Amino acid sequence: MFQDSNQPAAGTVPPAGAPADAAMVTGVGGNEKAQALQQMGFDHLIHNFDVVGMLVFVVLVVMSVMSWYYIIANFLRNTMIRTRMEKVIRTFWETPSAQEAIRTMEEQPKGEPFSKIALDCASAAAHHQRHEGSRLVEALNRSEFIDRSLRQAVARESLRLEGGLTVLATVGSSAPFVGLLGTVWGIYHALIRIGQGGNASMEAVAGPVGEALIMTAIGLGVAIPAVLAYNFFVRSNRVTYARFDEFAHDLHDFFATGSRIEAGAMPTRAAAPAAPAARK
Repeated sequence: MFQDSNQPAAGTVPPAGAPADAAMVTGVGGNEKAQALQQMGFDHLIHNFDVVGMLVFVVLVVMSVMSWYYIIANFLRNTMIRTRMEKVIRTFWETPSAQEAIRTMEEQPKGEPFSKIALDCASAAAHHQRHEGSRLVEALNRSEFIDRSLRQAVARESLRLEGGLTVLATVGSSAPFVGLLGTVWGIYHALIRIGQGGNASMEAVAGPVGEALIMTAIGLGVAIPAVLAYNFFVRSNRVTYARFDEFAHDLHDFFATGSRIEAGAMPTRAAAPAAPAARK
């Protein structure tokens, strides 16, 4: 009987090293991929920080905590002001007497700005009235003195509304660059380790570089909420500033002239002076 040439001859022993070598190559490749995956995790990043990496991470954490604190604080404050704003203004104008209106404003919460503006205006009017005949009255009339007091009150309450916006703007503009600094520093050290190891395969490069990019992602995660909150609060504060000015103008008219100019009311025009007689 003839034996097929494609079949191994009976008693022929296959090369002993062939399957073992293939298994060894597969095992080495699998180990490298497993190590690369292990080096791309956040846990590995935290446990392998150097001084610069830890400093960058701590700065980003502090920025995030500060931004979220001011986001929550400003949101609660603006919500309180917007919900009580119309009620406080309406209560002031619907109160029968000025004394009762002032007492109502004194009962408002400490963080309510419209009541503070009204109280400052009433205090300025009373102070000017008590010093009739003094140098203060000679230097400033009642309208100018009340106007100056209102300007100071509106400026003070406007600054209180802007509390924390500088921090949000700073975090939103600088956090991505802080994260990028951590990424650049991480890639630099990763390339040094790869050069020292002599292994420039894709598995060896992807792990450290991917790990370093986590810092950029953290920086963006810190900056995006700060930027969105900053834009939201700036827009919300503009509406409140407009109500400050409107309320202050009404208060000035009320305490300076004794009556409030209603919306849409046209002031009476003074009679035009008579034309001079023509010369003959």
